[in-house]
Amino acid sequence: MFKAVLIEKDDAGYRASVQTLDDDALPEGNVSVRVSHSTLNYKDALAITGQGPVVRKFPMVPGIDLVGMVETSQHPDYQPGDAVLLNGWGVGESHWGGLAQQARLNGDWLIPLPTGLTAQQAMAIGTAGYTAMLCVMTLERYGVQPKDGEVLVTGAAGGVGSVAVALLSQLGYRVTAMTGRLQDADYLRALGAAEVIERGPYVEPGKPLGKERWAGAVDVAGGHVLANVCASMQYQGVVTACGLAAGMALPATVAPFILRGVTLAGVDSVMRPRADRLVAWQRLTQELSLDKLALIGSQEVGLDEAIGLAARLLKGEVRGRVVVDVNR
Repeated sequence: MFKAVLIEKDDAGYRASVQTLDDDALPEGNVSVRVSHSTLNYKDALAITGQGPVVRKFPMVPGIDLVGMVETSQHPDYQPGDAVLLNGWGVGESHWGGLAQQARLNGDWLIPLPTGLTAQQAMAIGTAGYTAMLCVMTLERYGVQPKDGEVLVTGAAGGVGSVAVALLSQLGYRVTAMTGRLQDADYLRALGAAEVIERGPYVEPGKPLGKERWAGAVDVAGGHVLANVCASMQYQGVVTACGLAAGMALPATVAPFILRGVTLAGVDSVMRPRADRLVAWQRLTQELSLDKLALIGSQEVGLDEAIGLAARLLKGEVRGRVVVDVNR
């Protein structure tokens, strides 16, 4: 028996609750993991509240991240006692995820817990930090260098944004942090932001082309924010897009792309190949200082508290990361 957040949808409606389930209820998989920690991400909050079409089948255990210990394995890469980490691969959407004390998974989705990180630290980084590193790697792949000019991070006080600010500043970029919460300006400067700007002007429809400013950008917002960021990129600037907090639409024109040669690069963390995951996590252990991780902060909650926090996270009332101790 194990405890889990279970999302159900039936004639009685859509609901999430903590339930005690039998191990036989777990889905198929060739590795069983005793979960120690998970997280509460934006996607998890959408799933728990039902405010977004995240869950593909019911009932579902949310949680796109998990870390734990292998209990049984029929996968050649893992043995009982191995510490493992998972991000994405559709867990919490189409396969039961990490907001539970037990998980049964496809071993191909797992990677070893990186040396030097505790389970709690790995989840304080979580999918948000892993996605931020993928964005940094994408900017580098397209040739954006610190000498090229300023790099913008939208949604900078959130999980992805906070880690992106810390990583980029550590790598020598001059980072401008955009936020809807200017009360977090001191926090963002402590992470390494050289400047903090207010999101307000970017959420309204803008001009097809604005003043050239950014050499690169990490965008978690989408919508008008992303459109306005694209319009204010330098010639041959690069925007990495990894979120939709401000909307799924892209009300933009082709002007930045055909007149300035701007690149809009999508960053997916869910189905990313294993090789990229290993590189991203290795770089996180080397380039994200534990002091910055501590500054980003992570409130630790139990399964019951995670449900209540979901709505607050969607309203932008949660700063940094939420780590869920599933045994609390």
